[in-house]
Amino acid sequence: MDDGILSGPIDMLADHRAPKRVQYRKIPAQRGLVVEYRSLGTTGAITTFNPQRVTIRDRHGKDHTFRPAPGAFSIDGTPIELVSPAPAKPAEPSRTASGSIALDNVPARMARASRIYVEGIHDAELLEKVWGDDLRIEGVVVEQMEGMDDLAYLVRSFQPREGRRLGILLDHLVPGSKESRAAAEVDHPDVLILGHPYVDIWEAVKPSVAGIEAWPEVPRGTEWKQGVLDRLGRTEHTSVFWKELLGRVSTIRDVEPALTRSVEALIDFVAPPPIDD
Repeated sequence: MDDGILSGPIDMLADHRAPKRVQYRKIPAQRGLVVEYRSLGTTGAITTFNPQRVTIRDRHGKDHTFRPAPGAFSIDGTPIELVSPAPAKPAEPSRTASGSIALDNVPARMARASRIYVEGIHDAELLEKVWGDDLRIEGVVVEQMEGMDDLAYLVRSFQPREGRRLGILLDHLVPGSKESRAAAEVDHPDVLILGHPYVDIWEAVKPSVAGIEAWPEVPRGTEWKQGVLDRLGRTEHTSVFWKELLGRVSTIRDVEPALTRSVEALIDFVAPPPIDD
């Protein structure tokens, strides 16, 4: 006697399982992607998307909102599944030539009473090229001394005091040099004198930037800049060579660390960062 399907093996029930779900190609629902809603034939560009609803705008400017079910949309006739786009990676902050984070659309600060003095025009131009953005943000003005033979007089004339600090950058600030002797004559809490070991600011630019292996040695008593050009076989005026060299400097990586340390310490001295509470 036949007892019906319940009399057969339990495995027979597997023959009545639901069909497998169709797998569609997953496409990120980027804004502007043109898709077709298959059941209505509505075509438009995606304007907004979330896992519950998607809005597309047709060529007449009309918006249509649908559920983004798998296979509900197609691209060029091929059914797809719309999925959330990957989150955009945050853009890397742009950097100034000195390596600081660039503060876009921030106006230059009104100039402080404090100053940084350098020996000559080439020093000032190099600081502007590398640290110009930082100096403007901090409101720090760089001025030329046109030499440092009477450094103590220049300091007295500036009249440094609290809120009116003076930072001074000297070339060839090494033991026994005339620069070190002049610096030793200045002792004031609102004056900071720093420098680098190079005879001239040219030498603070890495030689590779100039396309040479090393800056040539120039005998004492010979004007250094002209001596360099003579030994490099260059015949142009020193100012022409400097403009070419300065034009090759683009970031802080193009100057020697000894200069970098001194300049940044001077900026911090005349424009001290705020103290956190």
